[in-house]
Amino acid sequence: AFGLVPGLGSHVSWESRLDGRIGLAMLSIQAIKGCGIGDGFDLAGRPGSSAHDEIFFDEERGYYRETNRSGGVEGGMSTGEPLVVRCAMKPLPTLTKPLRSVDISTREPAQALRERTDSCTVPAAGVVGEAMLAIVLAGAYREKFGGDHIDDVRAALRAYEERIGWKRRGG
Repeated sequence: AFGLVPGLGSHVSWESRLDGRIGLAMLSIQAIKGCGIGDGFDLAGRPGSSAHDEIFFDEERGYYRETNRSGGVEGGMSTGEPLVVRCAMKPLPTLTKPLRSVDISTREPAQALRERTDSCTVPAAGVVGEAMLAIVLAGAYREKFGGDHIDDVRAALRAYEERIGWKRRGG
């Protein structure tokens, strides 16, 4: 996701962390078994000096980072950098060679049924993931900027951007 303001989410509690909310949403999608933000799991094997993003300031650009290893979220809050979410999906249960199982009526060993399902659900999962991310981000904006009318949300957003000197980034 591009163009997010910094400060969505919170560092205060586990349930208000933006990365936690994104993980919850992504992992609730059928067959998604892993979710990483930014460089995700790759960060675990790096020293801090090559895992964190340095912060810079320029009059034209404002605050920025030259890298985005954190994927746009640090300390549970958006940084204003692009939000990068990657998910891992387990294989479909299509079995041309059935696995061993147990017959629940007899409790005896049995072969699972040969099953045929979709051949590839990754494109559909991508669409669902994008929609889930949009829902999480819409909630984060509503939580931060309030209002029961979009004009109120926009006004609060513009006032916030002006107050923090945020220079909107495209994408």
